[in-house]
Amino acid sequence: MAVANYHVSLNGLSHVFSDGRPLEALRNITLGVPHRQFLSIIGPSGCGKSTLLRLIGGLLHPTSGTAEVDGAEPVRAQRTREVGYIFQDPALLPWRTVLGNIRLPLEIGSRSRRGAPGAEELLDLVGLSEFSGYYPHQLSGGMQQRVAIARGLVFDPSLLLMDEPFGALDEITRQAMRYELLRLWEAHGRRTVLFVTHSVAEAVTLSDRVVVLSGRPGSVRADIDIELARPRTEETERGRPFRDYADTLRGLLKEAGDGVA
Repeated sequence: MAVANYHVSLNGLSHVFSDGRPLEALRNITLGVPHRQFLSIIGPSGCGKSTLLRLIGGLLHPTSGTAEVDGAEPVRAQRTREVGYIFQDPALLPWRTVLGNIRLPLEIGSRSRRGAPGAEELLDLVGLSEFSGYYPHQLSGGMQQRVAIARGLVFDPSLLLMDEPFGALDEITRQAMRYELLRLWEAHGRRTVLFVTHSVAEAVTLSDRVVVLSGRPGSVRADIDIELARPRTEETERGRPFRDYADTLRGLLKEAGDGVA
């Protein structure tokens, strides 16, 4: 079934890596993501989750099928600064301060789009104003990731692609960071987010919707709406509806042969 009139539209999307021995990463994915939806993608290790984000962001070209952002090829969204990337490694430059790292895309790319928040405003948004002159080695892992989030928002993108951004953090910090992300998402206009994670609790807490991919080649195994009231809190995680969603997702992942938390 073709999808149209979505922020992100995937139609029969497939990808094969052809360097050396061919490796089929994704097969026939058709999916529509409305504007301002928070969608998490989970699935077994190696099922193509990160590849899917790269196709949506225009970093890869599909072998067959199409990926569109606002009805056009992703490269157009790249050119107009409509896509922001946040990865597991904050990738901060150690010789630049916190503020300098946030400003970096503006210095090497182009001026910010009209109406985009300034670097200082973003620093305040992520709660690090008093650390503007600090260097990455002086920050905790969670603080470094907040800097990376601020940097990803510097062009005010309408679409955020987040590839396991909290995967390298300890569990306590990781739990705190998912609520920090929810706060930022609410405060900064509820932009569209595609969020790859291996954590079921993270996916349920954050998302309007969770897509479960099968083992490689990745295809859509399940597509589940998370109908939990917002704003969500730690109390939400203790409720029966939350546990039911988590149990359902864990069951799907177990069937796919993945040991996900």
